[in-house]
Amino acid sequence: MSLHAPLIIDIPGLVLSRLDRQRLRHPLVGGVILFARNWQDRTQLSLLCRDIKRVRSDLLICVDHEGGRVQRFKTDGFTHLPPMGTLGQMWLRDGKPAAGSAALEATNAATACGFVLGAELRACGVDLSFTPVLDLDYGESSVIGDRAFARDPRVVSLLAKSLMHGLLQSGMANCGKHFPGHGFVKADSHTDIPVDRRSLKAILAEDAAPYGWLNSTLCSVMPAHVIYPKVDARPAGFSSKWLNEILRGQLGFTGAIFSDDLAMAGARLIDGLQVSYAQAAVAALRAGCDMVLLCNQSLASSEGGGKAVDELIDELTQALLKGLWQPQEASEERRCALLPRTPAAPWDALMVQPDYMHALGLVP
Repeated sequence: MSLHAPLIIDIPGLVLSRLDRQRLRHPLVGGVILFARNWQDRTQLSLLCRDIKRVRSDLLICVDHEGGRVQRFKTDGFTHLPPMGTLGQMWLRDGKPAAGSAALEATNAATACGFVLGAELRACGVDLSFTPVLDLDYGESSVIGDRAFARDPRVVSLLAKSLMHGLLQSGMANCGKHFPGHGFVKADSHTDIPVDRRSLKAILAEDAAPYGWLNSTLCSVMPAHVIYPKVDARPAGFSSKWLNEILRGQLGFTGAIFSDDLAMAGARLIDGLQVSYAQAAVAALRAGCDMVLLCNQSLASSEGGGKAVDELIDELTQALLKGLWQPQEASEERRCALLPRTPAAPWDALMVQPDYMHALGLVP
């Protein structure tokens, strides 16, 4: 194990190629993120995850698997989970026969969703899903939309905490995103650079509030590729003020911080300058990220693709040798803390577990 393995990279296909294995063995690589292109069926996914762990047992296998439109694996037995906005709608139903009963039913359903989500992924060898979304639903953001639980940060926090309790029951960690909040801006940071011109006071009172309320429950956080100019000219994921002073200092968060995808448009413009993937990675690490993601950069053939991934690994290595960033032992400890600590139930055994069957009946 290296002192600090900050890179989470992708792979192009259903099996590991020779180049994939070479990249995953690199001491700066700490994990892999899977997508729908890496999915054929449960057997294939399980074999792929097993193969990744054979390369290095400490590699963190991640996926964006939230429910609704962001769910990478949807066939061969995987439960179709609802968008998180469905749980928020449950909360807001008129509580009958007792006032407040709808809110309690919603939190119970959220826990069930978290358990089903985590248990099914873990049964196939996946370690971590980047969930829950803690953004607020202002009705403005098309990229967030019903991925958010609700507009009220209190409702978001309690439903997210319930979902995280279900993940914990399955033995999976969690990742709150997108700090300090992506729901207020219309622009999509995949293709644009969103700007949120509100004051720090307004953001802390609303969008960022869940991060403080959940600071004893959150295992990891992913910041937004959004600029909040009244706080810092840099996007949050490249801002020491946001990550160290506010998230860790004011809000008391002690877990791991992932950058969002460095390939997104919102990550490629820092201080008004267009930057390379490696420059973005160094900026994120220096600002306080423990890990950085580069996704969808190995989509060419298994043997010929991945040039951007190779360049990032090489350039980050050179940046390390030049002293442009310093490995952090605490970052590596936070990364390793996200690996599951308990054995996963195999799929067939999971399907007949009473707690799983009960949770399945509560998923909306």
